[in-house]
Amino acid sequence: MKKLLSFFAGILALIALLFGLSMYSENHAGTSDKTVTIFNWGNYIDPQLIQQFEKETGYKVNYETFDSNEAMFTKIKQGGTHYDIAIPSDYMIEKMRKNHLLEPLDKKKIKGLSMINPELLNQSFDLGNHYSIPYFFGTLGIVYNQKLLPKGVKIQDFNDLWNPALKNQILLIDGAREGMGIALKANHDSMNSKNKTQLHRAYQKLLKLVPNVKAIVSDEMKGYMIQGEASVAVTFSGEAFEMLEHNDDLRYVLPQEGSNLWFDNMVIPKTVKNKAGAYAFINFMLEPRHAAQNAKYIGYATPNQKALAYLPKSLTENTAFYPKQSQFKSLEVFKDLGSHYLELYNDYFLDFKMQIP
Repeated sequence: MKKLLSFFAGILALIALLFGLSMYSENHAGTSDKTVTIFNWGNYIDPQLIQQFEKETGYKVNYETFDSNEAMFTKIKQGGTHYDIAIPSDYMIEKMRKNHLLEPLDKKKIKGLSMINPELLNQSFDLGNHYSIPYFFGTLGIVYNQKLLPKGVKIQDFNDLWNPALKNQILLIDGAREGMGIALKANHDSMNSKNKTQLHRAYQKLLKLVPNVKAIVSDEMKGYMIQGEASVAVTFSGEAFEMLEHNDDLRYVLPQEGSNLWFDNMVIPKTVKNKAGAYAFINFMLEPRHAAQNAKYIGYATPNQKALAYLPKSLTENTAFYPKQSQFKSLEVFKDLGSHYLELYNDYFLDFKMQIP
């Protein structure tokens, strides 16, 4: 009987030990795991920085990519993969926050937040930056080829795009928020308008632009502008930077009446498994030299003020890429409009696209 009791006691002790190990593993998974899983846009970090991060911290990076904010949102919401860091855009952070998909940041664990330009903090999509840290920022503007531009035509704001002299010469980025946004701004309305009269007026404004539009394109726009296939294009500042590097005749203009100010941001999703590794990555990317190196590689503007010292003055003093404080007042961040108004923007833009020959 004693042997039997001892046998059962041994089994109970083993079960208790295994249960204890299981609980310890669950409670310490984030600290014991040496892998940091990062979910980012494609080609949106200097690969050398990943190697350096692994070497300096001992963490192994598992790097996965997405091609749209919506695809990223769906993957994180499904919860199949334990992403430790994600890089969503401004309006998507607002949506993720509303859907409880983000971990609040412990700012005591973040080193370098004070180096971020104050103008780029405390945005409407995350007041107080409780969930996000700026990774890159930029603007929506106009690239033009000074040699191909018709004589007498000046490009200073969005309204200049409607000049009849630009017939069949403009490339537009394929995006409903951007397309409707330029028409709204040209009408001196908000790019986040929920006023149906203003939206219909913007749609009518776009229809008048049809004769000037050569094509509505995506990634191929860079090649077209570099090769001189069109004289004008509406695009993002980072894309423009790459175009200008390959064609000395190109110029980038931030419209005088204002435009879109966009952000991509580092967040810790609810799927996080390795919080220690996530904070280590955030701190690594906030180091000024690392931020500058990443900005050189990608071409977009860094929000890190101390990183500017390691970048060419010809770039950092160009207000089209690094706006002055006074310019921020006329720039708008896209907001989460909700499904009803987003569908309305999409419908208007789709109908506009169908008018392009």
